[in-house]
Amino acid sequence: MSMETLEFVIYPDGRVQEKVTGIIGANCAEVTAAIEEELGVVLSQEPTSEHFAAQRHQWEVATAQVSASSNNW
Repeated sequence: MSMETLEFVIYPDGRVQEKVTGIIGANCAEVTAAIEEELGVVLSQEPTSEHFAAQRHQWEVATAQVSASSNNW
C-alpha cells in the first residue's frame, strides 16, 4: 500500500498547482474536492497513470467475467 500525498506549489501570481499521488482511480477527486473549492477555479486537470490503473483493473475483471460466462454456454 502506497502513501497518499497531496503536494501544492503556490506561484507568485496566485496560481496553485496540486499533485496527488498514491490514490488509485478517480477517488482523488473526492479527496481534493473540498480543497479545490476553497482555492477557487480549477483551470485544468491531468489524470496520472494511477487514475487509469483502477479503470484498467475494472476492464480486466469485466473481460475475465465475460470470458468465463461465455465458456459456460
